Amino acid sequence: MKFFEDRMRFGIFMGPYHRPTLNPLVAFQQDMQTVINLDELGFDEAWIGEHHSGGIETIGSPELFIAAAAERTKRIKLGTGAITLPYHNPLWVADRIVQLDYQTRGRMMFGVAPGQLVQDAQMMGLHPSQNRQRLQEALEVIIPLFKGERVTRKTDWFDLQDARLQMLPYSNFDMATVSVLSPSGPLLAGRHGMGMLSVAATDPDGIEKLLGHWEIMEQEAASHGQPKPSRKDWRLMGPMHLAETMEQAKEDVRYGLSLLEDYRAHINPAPDIDWWDIDKIVDMLNESGAAVIGTPEMARAQINRLIEKSGGFGTYLLMGVDWARYPATVRSHQLFAEEVMPYFNGLGDPLRKSFEEVMATGYAGAQLTAEAQASMLQKYKRGSV
Repeated sequence: MKFFEDRMRFGIFMGPYHRPTLNPLVAFQQDMQTVINLDELGFDEAWIGEHHSGGIETIGSPELFIAAAAERTKRIKLGTGAITLPYHNPLWVADRIVQLDYQTRGRMMFGVAPGQLVQDAQMMGLHPSQNRQRLQEALEVIIPLFKGERVTRKTDWFDLQDARLQMLPYSNFDMATVSVLSPSGPLLAGRHGMGMLSVAATDPDGIEKLLGHWEIMEQEAASHGQPKPSRKDWRLMGPMHLAETMEQAKEDVRYGLSLLEDYRAHINPAPDIDWWDIDKIVDMLNESGAAVIGTPEMARAQINRLIEKSGGFGTYLLMGVDWARYPATVRSHQLFAEEVMPYFNGLGDPLRKSFEEVMATGYAGAQLTAEAQASMLQKYKRGSV
């Protein structure tokens, strides 16, 4: 029996993005504490990235981080967001993921991507144009391995002979491909029956591609005999920093917004603007819908806009980025949990309805209580109690 329809879920997609001047010991501690905090606040999932250059995204192995986070949290799901499959032998990736599935007792999620940072590929002697083909070849091996099949496959970067896993998955964990602006993400997701994680959902170009990407995914799934994709397996990511007032939010992000957005403009196509004019950048991000820097009310409006543009999705992910100092970021997550999540997952609806029913009675309830108290007092005076 189902008591309610599937609720919208919430989480975070953590590269993570830190200022390169931040002590890495502190960065790792803050990242871990963030996941612990989100678990306590009722967030549903956290996705952890893999990066090896740039000085900003400091986690090189999401599996190591997830193994540690699983020991410090109770219920939040933990995903690789994402493993860069072109850099790893697919047999060993599958083996590590299954181990992680057991260690987390089924709280692990498997996210994959071709790789974002050019320097990462170059250090391995690869051209970024090779990565998407390698991603496809790796998935063609990993998924059969998860199913218990034996795999013999030789490419120009791995050679597997009668390969198999000595342990099969503990759970039916979620799998997702990262999608940006190109159709490669939805093509892979549909072809392999995976979920889709749209990390450019609030980009002015990306938001207009959401419906098209979903149609590509559906068509590809149908042509490869995969089940019809479910929107509950679709995750959309968008950056937000929230505060009690717009003015406070803008003041908070003076800490890291310009530096980190300028860095992102060096690794991804972006508008040719002065990223160090903080007031202009905040206005541009808010007005274009690329981000929310403001209040919980603005956050609710942004998610409603994404629902309308996409036709519906299962999970909204915040972006793990140090636009503000850590205490202000913690407060932003608290505000999101307090004033945004209940609006969409329905947990606050019964409380609001109950409150409204009481208030609609005017002061009749108080009058009845006063009469009951007076009656009891009279009985006491008469000695009848």
